[in-house]
Order: sequence, then structure tokens, then C-alpha cells
Amino acid sequence: MGSENLVSITIPPADKTAIEGALNTLKEKLQPFLIALTADEKRALPKVNDKSIPFMEKTLSYLNTNPKFAPAYIDAAELAKDVTASGTLLGFLRPLQQLISELDDTIAEATGEAYISCLAYYQSVRRATEIGVLEAKPIYDDLSKRFPQGGRKPKNGQPA
Repeated sequence: MGSENLVSITIPPADKTAIEGALNTLKEKLQPFLIALTADEKRALPKVNDKSIPFMEKTLSYLNTNPKFAPAYIDAAELAKDVTASGTLLGFLRPLQQLISELDDTIAEATGEAYISCLAYYQSVRRATEIGVLEAKPIYDDLSKRFPQGGRKPKNGQPA
């Protein structure tokens, strides 16, 4: 991140409202089908990857054509629902993950750019206060609350 400003956007109010509406619609439409697991419950589940869905689809096909090999405890109708749901939900998840990744990157860049500029302004106000510019003092006093220990200290614990 140099002096290049990679993020320079203004989201129009109508677009912001439309995006918020779309997010609310996604949540409203998906929520009835979603569950929440604890960390322990997630760890207890088998690990699956991109090869798992085709395996499950193929297994379901064999179960339907050769049911004599199915253990009595397998409910074929529920298995079919789970396999279909897995594929459908993954179809929703993948584009959302890409969108979230790009959103996260854009937020990180915009926040970083803004913070660097804010630090530069803060340092300028601090210098103005140090040389006695009275108008800078209240600004410095307010902004310096962000740094309650009065600046960075070296890791060895010695004052700077």
C-alpha cells in the first residue's frame, strides 16, 4: 500500500438501499432452511470436499437402482433430500464466498488507506501543537485519546 489510492468509491444511496434489500431478502429466504452448529458439533462431522458431492450423488443413484445393498437404517428419501440440499446450498455458498472475499479485501484496502491518511493528519496536528499552534491543541487532545499510552514503546519495555 503506497501512495496509490486503490479504493475511491461512493455508493449511491439508491444502490445502498437496493443492496441492503437484497441482503435482507437473502436472509429472509435462506433463514428457514439454515441451522447453527457449535464448534464441537462441526468438529464431529466428517470432513467433505468438492469430490464428496459427486460421490454422494453417485451413491444415491446406486441406492435407487440397487436398494438391496442399503442398510436398514438408511432412509433413502432423507438421503436424497440431503444430497440435493447440499448441492443447492453449495451453489449459493460459492458465489457468496467470492463476494465476501472481495468485500473483505475492499474494506481492508479502504480502511488502510483512510487510516494512513488519518495518521498523517494526526501527526501534523501533533507537530502543530508541539510548536504552539493553539487551534491545534483541542484537536490533538481529542484525537490523542485513540493512543492512551502516548505512543509506541519498544518491545523491550524501555521508553522510546
